[in-house]
Amino acid sequence: MRRVFVSLAVAIAVAVATVIGGYAIADTAHADSQATLGPGLVTVDVGIRYSHFSFSTLRVRPGTLVEFHVHNNDPIAHEFIVGDASVHIRHERGTEAAHPPVPGEVSVKALDVGATFYRFDAPGRYEFACHLPGHLAYGMRGWVVVAP
Repeated sequence: MRRVFVSLAVAIAVAVATVIGGYAIADTAHADSQATLGPGLVTVDVGIRYSHFSFSTLRVRPGTLVEFHVHNNDPIAHEFIVGDASVHIRHERGTEAAHPPVPGEVSVKALDVGATFYRFDAPGRYEFACHLPGHLAYGMRGWVVVAP
């Protein structure tokens, strides 16, 4: 029942964001390019293979709501956590084995797909990473750069 409620809440959030933003953009081709996405709703596919993300940098404008679709192509679990430094400090010290689908956090089982949303309003650099034991040290991190 809780999973249905969370899925319904995510679907409603997307619908509201689309109405407020006036449009939705599906754009996965510009990760690691010089293109800057947004504002509005943007969908980005994040691949995971050999314990690495499929891109290291994503550029967006302030006011961009990114729907991350995380495709775990590995035979082990991963997570995708995006946020400011305090979020990553909490997760580096945390003991959570899995994360419910909340904004900016999702756990993805082996050979599965997960989704999360994150709204980027303030200019700056926001890290995304996998904090499962050893994964960050192996290089599972990247950056979302929010530029005006």
